[in-house]
Amino acid sequence: MTRTGKKSTVVIVGGGVAGLALGNFLLRKGISCIILERHSRDYVEQRQRAGALDAGGVRRLHEWGLAEVVEGHSRGQSDASMPLLIEGEERRWRVDHDSEDVDGVFCPQQILVQNLIKVFLRDGGDLRFGAEDVSLHDIDTENPLVRYRDAAGSTKTVSGDFVAGCDGFRGVSRTAIPDDVLNCSTHEFGYAWLTVMAEVPADPPAVLAVHSRGFAAQITRGPHASRLYLQCPLTDTIEQWPDDRIWSELDTRLGEPVTPKGPIASKQVVPLRGVVFSPMSHGRLYLLGDAAHLISPMSAQGMSLALHDADVFARAVIHQIENDDSGLLDSYSDTCLDHTWRQQASAVRTTETVHDSGDSSYVGEFRKQIARKNLESLLEPPAANHLPG
Repeated sequence: MTRTGKKSTVVIVGGGVAGLALGNFLLRKGISCIILERHSRDYVEQRQRAGALDAGGVRRLHEWGLAEVVEGHSRGQSDASMPLLIEGEERRWRVDHDSEDVDGVFCPQQILVQNLIKVFLRDGGDLRFGAEDVSLHDIDTENPLVRYRDAAGSTKTVSGDFVAGCDGFRGVSRTAIPDDVLNCSTHEFGYAWLTVMAEVPADPPAVLAVHSRGFAAQITRGPHASRLYLQCPLTDTIEQWPDDRIWSELDTRLGEPVTPKGPIASKQVVPLRGVVFSPMSHGRLYLLGDAAHLISPMSAQGMSLALHDADVFARAVIHQIENDDSGLLDSYSDTCLDHTWRQQASAVRTTETVHDSGDSSYVGEFRKQIARKNLESLLEPPAANHLPG
Protein backbone atom coordinates (compact mmCIF):
# COMPACT_ATOMS: atom_id res chain seq x y z
CA MET A 1 0.00 0.00 0.00
CA THR A 2 1.24 3.48 -0.88
CA ARG A 3 0.17 6.53 1.09
CA THR A 4 0.94 10.17 0.49
CA GLY A 5 2.02 12.17 3.52
CA LYS A 6 1.61 15.83 4.31
CA LYS A 7 3.79 18.57 2.87
CA SER A 8 6.43 20.01 5.15
CA THR A 9 8.83 22.89 4.68
CA VAL A 10 11.84 20.65 5.32
CA VAL A 11 12.07 16.86 5.15
CA ILE A 12 15.06 15.76 7.22
CA VAL A 13 16.55 12.37 6.38
CA GLY A 14 18.47 11.07 9.38
CA GLY A 15 18.04 11.41 13.14
CA GLY A 16 21.62 11.88 14.27
CA VAL A 17 23.16 15.06 15.67
CA ALA A 18 22.84 17.04 12.41
CA GLY A 19 19.21 16.07 11.73
CA LEU A 20 18.00 16.44 15.30
CA ALA A 21 19.75 19.77 15.80
CA LEU A 22 18.28 21.07 12.54
CA GLY A 23 14.81 19.89 13.51
CA ASN A 24 15.04 21.65 16.86
CA PHE A 25 16.37 24.85 15.28
CA LEU A 26 13.51 24.97 12.78
CA LEU A 27 10.88 24.08 15.36
CA ARG A 28 11.92 27.05 17.46
CA LYS A 29 11.09 29.35 14.55
CA GLY A 30 7.76 27.65 13.82
CA ILE A 31 8.98 26.08 10.58
CA SER A 32 7.45 22.70 9.83
CA CYS A 33 9.75 19.73 9.42
CA ILE A 34 9.65 15.94 9.48
CA ILE A 35 12.59 13.80 10.60
CA LEU A 36 12.86 10.31 9.10
CA GLU A 37 15.19 7.92 10.93
CA ARG A 38 15.89 4.39 9.71
CA HIS A 39 16.66 2.88 13.12
CA SER A 40 14.59 2.52 16.27
CA ARG A 41 14.66 5.12 18.99
CA ASP A 42 16.42 2.73 21.35
CA TYR A 43 19.17 2.05 18.79
CA VAL A 44 19.74 5.73 18.05
CA GLU A 45 19.85 6.72 21.70
CA GLN A 46 22.39 4.03 22.59
CA ARG A 47 24.67 4.44 19.55
CA GLN A 48 28.18 5.29 20.74
CA ARG A 49 30.06 7.87 18.70
CA ALA A 50 31.99 11.08 19.35
CA GLY A 51 32.19 12.64 22.77
CA ALA A 52 33.18 16.30 22.44
CA LEU A 53 31.74 19.64 21.37
CA ASP A 54 33.97 22.64 20.82
CA ALA A 55 33.11 26.07 22.17
CA GLY A 56 31.49 27.05 18.88
CA GLY A 57 29.16 24.06 19.02
CA VAL A 58 28.13 24.84 22.59
CA ARG A 59 27.58 28.49 21.69
CA ARG A 60 25.28 27.54 18.81
CA LEU A 61 23.12 25.45 21.11
CA HIS A 62 22.90 28.37 23.53
CA GLU A 63 21.94 30.77 20.72
CA TRP A 64 19.06 28.51 19.68
CA GLY A 65 17.79 28.17 23.25
CA LEU A 66 19.03 24.59 23.58
CA ALA A 67 21.55 24.92 26.40
CA GLU A 68 19.58 22.28 28.31
CA VAL A 69 20.71 19.49 25.97
CA VAL A 70 24.29 19.68 27.29
CA GLU A 71 23.93 21.22 30.75
CA GLY A 72 24.25 18.71 33.54
CA HIS A 73 25.40 15.95 31.19
CA SER A 74 28.94 17.02 30.33
CA ARG A 75 32.26 18.07 31.75
CA GLY A 76 33.74 21.36 30.64
CA GLN A 77 37.27 21.89 29.37
CA SER A 78 37.61 24.76 31.79
CA ASP A 79 41.33 24.41 32.49
CA ALA A 80 42.19 25.18 28.84
CA SER A 81 44.55 22.18 28.60
CA MET A 82 44.55 18.41 28.84
CA PRO A 83 47.14 15.79 29.77
CA LEU A 84 49.43 14.59 26.97
CA LEU A 85 51.94 11.91 27.92
CA ILE A 86 55.15 11.74 25.87
CA GLU A 87 56.89 8.43 26.55
CA GLY A 88 55.18 8.48 29.98
CA GLU A 89 56.15 12.08 30.87
CA GLU A 90 53.11 14.27 31.45
CA ARG A 91 52.82 17.56 29.60
CA ARG A 92 49.80 19.79 29.05
CA TRP A 93 48.29 20.23 25.62
CA ARG A 94 46.76 23.69 25.25
CA VAL A 95 43.10 23.70 24.25
CA ASP A 96 42.25 26.53 21.85
CA HIS A 97 38.95 28.16 22.84
CA ASP A 98 38.94 30.45 19.77
CA SER A 99 38.11 33.43 22.01
CA GLU A 100 34.66 32.00 22.74
CA ASP A 101 32.81 33.10 25.87
CA VAL A 102 31.81 29.50 26.64
CA ASP A 103 33.84 26.34 27.11
CA GLY A 104 33.79 23.26 24.98
CA VAL A 105 32.46 20.15 26.69
CA PHE A 106 32.93 16.41 26.80
CA CYS A 107 29.46 15.12 25.98
CA PRO A 108 28.85 11.54 24.80
CA GLN A 109 26.93 11.57 21.53
CA GLN A 110 24.22 9.28 22.84
CA ILE A 111 23.50 11.75 25.65
CA LEU A 112 23.27 14.67 23.23
CA VAL A 113 21.04 12.65 20.91
CA GLN A 114 18.79 11.53 23.76
CA ASN A 115 18.33 15.12 24.87
CA LEU A 116 17.74 16.48 21.37
CA ILE A 117 15.07 13.80 20.80
CA LYS A 118 13.42 14.55 24.12
CA VAL A 119 13.23 18.29 23.46
CA PHE A 120 12.08 17.85 19.84
CA LEU A 121 9.22 15.55 20.80
CA ARG A 122 8.33 17.61 23.86
CA ASP A 123 7.93 20.66 21.65
CA GLY A 124 5.67 18.89 19.16
CA GLY A 125 8.19 17.72 16.57
CA ASP A 126 7.38 15.02 13.99
CA LEU A 127 10.01 12.28 14.32
CA ARG A 128 9.42 8.97 12.56
CA PHE A 129 11.60 6.05 13.60
CA GLY A 130 11.83 2.83 11.59
CA ALA A 131 11.68 4.64 8.22
CA GLU A 132 13.33 2.12 5.89
CA ASP A 133 14.07 2.02 2.16
CA VAL A 134 14.26 5.81 1.98
CA SER A 135 14.61 7.27 -1.51
CA LEU A 136 14.73 10.86 -2.77
CA HIS A 137 12.94 12.04 -5.91
CA ASP A 138 12.58 15.25 -7.92
CA ILE A 139 15.21 17.09 -5.90
CA ASP A 140 15.88 19.40 -8.86
CA THR A 141 12.26 20.58 -8.88
CA GLU A 142 10.29 22.86 -6.54
CA ASN A 143 8.47 19.86 -5.06
CA PRO A 144 11.03 17.24 -3.96
CA LEU A 145 9.67 13.97 -2.58
CA VAL A 146 10.96 11.44 -0.09
CA ARG A 147 9.57 7.91 -0.06
CA TYR A 148 10.03 5.38 2.73
CA ARG A 149 8.55 2.22 4.19
CA ASP A 150 7.18 2.48 7.72
CA ALA A 151 7.21 -0.18 10.45
CA ALA A 152 3.84 -1.51 9.28
CA GLY A 153 5.19 -2.12 5.79
CA SER A 154 3.32 0.74 4.11
CA THR A 155 5.15 2.86 1.54
CA LYS A 156 4.69 6.53 2.29
CA THR A 157 5.64 9.71 0.46
CA VAL A 158 6.32 13.06 2.10
CA SER A 159 6.91 16.25 0.18
CA GLY A 160 8.66 19.40 1.22
CA ASP A 161 10.17 22.60 -0.07
CA PHE A 162 13.64 21.35 0.88
CA VAL A 163 15.31 18.06 1.77
CA ALA A 164 18.12 17.93 4.34
CA GLY A 165 20.34 14.88 3.92
CA CYS A 166 21.58 14.15 7.45
CA ASP A 167 21.84 10.36 7.19
CA GLY A 168 25.58 9.96 7.58
CA PHE A 169 28.45 8.81 5.41
CA ARG A 170 26.71 5.61 4.31
CA GLY A 171 23.26 7.16 3.91
CA VAL A 172 21.20 7.38 0.74
CA SER A 173 20.78 11.15 0.49
CA ARG A 174 24.13 11.82 -1.15
CA THR A 175 23.45 9.20 -3.82
CA ALA A 176 20.62 11.37 -5.14
CA ILE A 177 23.22 13.83 -6.47
CA PRO A 178 24.38 12.86 -9.98
CA ASP A 179 27.88 11.38 -10.16
CA ASP A 180 28.98 13.98 -12.69
CA VAL A 181 28.04 16.74 -10.23
CA LEU A 182 29.42 15.42 -6.95
CA ASN A 183 33.17 15.53 -6.24
CA CYS A 184 34.93 13.58 -3.50
CA SER A 185 38.29 14.60 -1.99
CA THR A 186 40.00 12.16 0.38
CA HIS A 187 43.13 12.10 2.51
CA GLU A 188 44.34 8.77 3.93
CA PHE A 189 46.67 9.03 6.93
CA GLY A 190 48.18 5.57 6.47
CA TYR A 191 47.29 4.12 9.86
CA ALA A 192 44.22 3.14 11.85
CA TRP A 193 42.83 3.34 15.36
CA LEU A 194 41.77 0.33 17.32
CA THR A 195 38.72 1.89 18.99
CA VAL A 196 37.48 0.14 22.12
CA MET A 197 34.41 0.81 24.24
CA ALA A 198 35.16 -0.16 27.82
CA GLU A 199 32.88 -0.17 30.86
CA VAL A 200 35.25 1.90 32.99
CA PRO A 201 35.24 5.60 33.92
CA ALA A 202 37.81 8.03 32.55
CA ASP A 203 39.35 10.42 35.07
CA PRO A 204 40.56 12.87 33.84
CA PRO A 205 37.94 12.90 31.07
CA ALA A 206 40.65 12.84 28.40
CA VAL A 207 44.27 11.72 28.42
CA LEU A 208 46.40 11.35 25.28
CA ALA A 209 49.76 9.66 24.81
CA VAL A 210 52.60 9.84 22.29
CA HIS A 211 54.77 6.71 22.46
CA SER A 212 57.30 4.92 20.28
CA ARG A 213 54.74 2.09 19.97
CA GLY A 214 52.08 4.52 18.70
CA PHE A 215 49.42 6.97 19.81
CA ALA A 216 46.99 6.07 22.60
CA ALA A 217 44.12 7.77 24.40
CA GLN A 218 41.35 7.25 26.93
CA ILE A 219 38.32 9.57 26.53
CA THR A 220 35.20 9.69 28.68
CA ARG A 221 31.90 8.45 27.29
CA GLY A 222 29.86 9.06 30.41
CA PRO A 223 30.28 8.38 34.15
CA HIS A 224 30.78 4.64 33.71
CA ALA A 225 32.28 4.23 30.23
CA SER A 226 35.24 5.37 28.19
CA ARG A 227 36.58 4.97 24.69
CA LEU A 228 40.11 3.66 24.30
CA TYR A 229 42.20 4.36 21.21
CA LEU A 230 45.37 2.62 20.05
CA GLN A 231 47.16 3.50 16.82
CA CYS A 232 47.72 0.38 14.73
CA PRO A 233 48.52 -0.65 11.14
CA LEU A 234 45.73 -0.60 8.58
CA THR A 235 46.11 -4.35 8.17
CA ASP A 236 45.35 -5.18 11.82
CA THR A 237 42.15 -7.05 12.68
CA ILE A 238 40.22 -7.19 15.93
CA GLU A 239 41.20 -10.87 16.25
CA GLN A 240 44.78 -9.68 16.75
CA TRP A 241 43.67 -7.61 19.73
CA PRO A 242 42.32 -9.77 22.56
CA ASP A 243 41.26 -7.89 25.68
CA ASP A 244 44.44 -8.67 27.64
CA ARG A 245 46.60 -7.27 24.86
CA ILE A 246 44.53 -4.07 24.70
CA TRP A 247 44.96 -3.33 28.40
CA SER A 248 48.64 -4.25 28.35
CA GLU A 249 49.34 -2.02 25.36
CA LEU A 250 47.40 0.87 26.87
CA ASP A 251 49.40 0.53 30.11
CA THR A 252 52.65 0.63 28.12
CA ARG A 253 51.76 3.65 26.01
CA LEU A 254 50.34 5.65 28.91
CA GLY A 255 53.39 4.84 31.01
CA GLU A 256 51.57 3.34 33.99
CA PRO A 257 48.82 0.80 34.69
CA VAL A 258 45.33 1.99 33.82
CA THR A 259 42.90 1.59 36.73
CA PRO A 260 40.30 0.42 36.97
CA LYS A 261 40.13 -2.14 34.18
CA GLY A 262 36.77 -3.56 33.23
CA PRO A 263 34.67 -5.33 30.60
CA ILE A 264 35.21 -4.41 26.96
CA ALA A 265 31.89 -3.98 25.17
CA SER A 266 33.09 -3.52 21.60
CA LYS A 267 36.17 -3.04 19.46
CA GLN A 268 36.76 -1.94 15.88
CA VAL A 269 39.66 -1.06 13.58
CA VAL A 270 38.99 2.34 11.99
CA PRO A 271 41.28 3.77 9.27
CA LEU A 272 42.00 7.46 9.85
CA ARG A 273 41.06 9.69 6.93
CA GLY A 274 39.44 12.92 5.93
CA VAL A 275 36.72 13.12 3.27
CA VAL A 276 34.91 16.10 1.77
CA PHE A 277 32.09 15.98 -0.78
CA SER A 278 31.27 19.01 -2.88
CA PRO A 279 29.01 20.68 -3.62
CA MET A 280 27.02 20.22 -0.41
CA SER A 281 23.77 21.04 -2.19
CA HIS A 282 22.05 20.17 -5.44
CA GLY A 283 18.61 21.41 -6.40
CA ARG A 284 16.49 21.33 -3.25
CA LEU A 285 18.76 18.80 -1.49
CA TYR A 286 21.26 19.98 1.12
CA LEU A 287 23.86 17.71 2.76
CA LEU A 288 24.72 18.11 6.44
CA GLY A 289 27.17 16.44 8.80
CA ASP A 290 28.79 13.13 7.89
CA ALA A 291 26.72 12.93 4.71
CA ALA A 292 28.97 15.72 3.43
CA HIS A 293 32.28 15.17 5.20
CA LEU A 294 34.31 12.95 7.51
CA ILE A 295 37.05 14.43 9.66
CA SER A 296 39.87 12.74 11.53
CA PRO A 297 38.54 11.66 14.95
CA MET A 298 41.73 13.10 16.43
CA SER A 299 40.18 16.53 15.92
CA ALA A 300 37.04 15.70 17.96
CA GLN A 301 35.16 17.93 15.51
CA GLY A 302 32.52 15.59 14.08
CA MET A 303 29.58 16.76 16.21
CA SER A 304 30.67 20.39 16.06
CA LEU A 305 30.80 20.30 12.26
CA ALA A 306 27.30 18.79 12.19
CA LEU A 307 25.99 21.61 14.41
CA HIS A 308 27.67 24.19 12.19
CA ASP A 309 25.97 22.81 9.06
CA ALA A 310 22.59 22.67 10.84
CA ASP A 311 22.98 26.25 12.04
CA VAL A 312 23.89 27.59 8.59
CA PHE A 313 21.09 25.71 6.85
CA ALA A 314 18.44 26.61 9.42
CA ARG A 315 19.29 30.31 9.16
CA ALA A 316 19.21 30.08 5.36
CA VAL A 317 15.73 28.50 5.38
CA ILE A 318 14.46 31.10 7.84
CA HIS A 319 15.91 33.89 5.70
CA GLN A 320 14.19 32.46 2.62
CA ILE A 321 10.81 32.27 4.35
CA GLU A 322 10.97 35.61 6.10
CA ASN A 323 12.50 37.64 3.26
CA ASP A 324 11.68 35.66 0.13
CA ASP A 325 15.41 35.70 -0.55
CA SER A 326 17.33 32.57 -1.52
CA GLY A 327 20.75 34.17 -1.12
CA LEU A 328 21.78 32.24 1.98
CA LEU A 329 20.49 28.96 0.56
CA ASP A 330 22.39 29.61 -2.67
CA SER A 331 25.61 30.17 -0.70
CA TYR A 332 25.03 27.31 1.77
CA SER A 333 27.51 24.95 0.12
CA ASP A 334 30.28 27.54 -0.21
CA THR A 335 29.77 28.75 3.36
CA CYS A 336 29.92 25.27 4.85
CA LEU A 337 32.77 24.09 2.65
CA ASP A 338 34.90 27.06 3.68
CA HIS A 339 34.40 26.15 7.34
CA THR A 340 34.86 22.43 6.65
CA TRP A 341 38.17 22.89 4.85
CA ARG A 342 39.47 25.10 7.65
CA GLN A 343 38.63 22.37 10.17
CA GLN A 344 40.10 19.68 7.92
CA ALA A 345 43.35 21.64 7.67
CA SER A 346 43.56 21.87 11.44
CA ALA A 347 42.65 18.20 11.82
CA VAL A 348 45.37 17.05 9.42
CA ARG A 349 48.02 19.13 11.20
CA THR A 350 47.01 17.87 14.62
CA THR A 351 46.62 14.23 13.59
CA GLU A 352 49.94 14.05 11.77
CA THR A 353 51.81 15.94 14.47
CA VAL A 354 50.64 13.67 17.29
CA HIS A 355 50.87 10.37 15.41
CA ASP A 356 54.12 11.03 13.53
CA SER A 357 55.76 12.03 16.83
CA GLY A 358 55.53 8.48 18.15
CA ASP A 359 56.00 5.34 16.09
CA SER A 360 58.50 6.16 13.33
CA SER A 361 57.72 2.96 11.39
CA TYR A 362 54.87 4.74 9.59
CA VAL A 363 56.63 7.85 8.24
CA GLY A 364 60.32 7.49 9.16
CA GLU A 365 62.65 9.10 11.67
CA PHE A 366 62.96 12.42 9.78
CA ARG A 367 59.23 13.05 9.88
CA LYS A 368 59.13 11.91 13.50
CA GLN A 369 61.67 14.53 14.55
CA ILE A 370 59.88 17.26 12.58
CA ALA A 371 56.60 16.24 14.22
CA ARG A 372 58.21 16.35 17.68
CA LYS A 373 59.28 19.95 17.06
CA ASN A 374 55.80 20.85 15.84
CA LEU A 375 54.31 19.15 18.88
CA GLU A 376 56.36 21.32 21.22
CA SER A 377 54.59 24.39 19.87
CA LEU A 378 51.25 22.94 21.03
CA LEU A 379 52.41 22.20 24.56
CA GLU A 380 52.72 24.30 27.64
CA PRO A 381 56.31 24.66 28.86
CA PRO A 382 57.35 21.94 31.31
CA ALA A 383 57.11 22.92 34.96
CA ALA A 384 60.91 23.11 35.30
CA ASN A 385 61.00 25.98 32.82
CA HIS A 386 59.05 28.14 35.25
CA LEU A 387 61.66 27.84 38.03
CA PRO A 388 64.03 30.77 38.62
CA GLY A 389 67.69 30.52 37.63
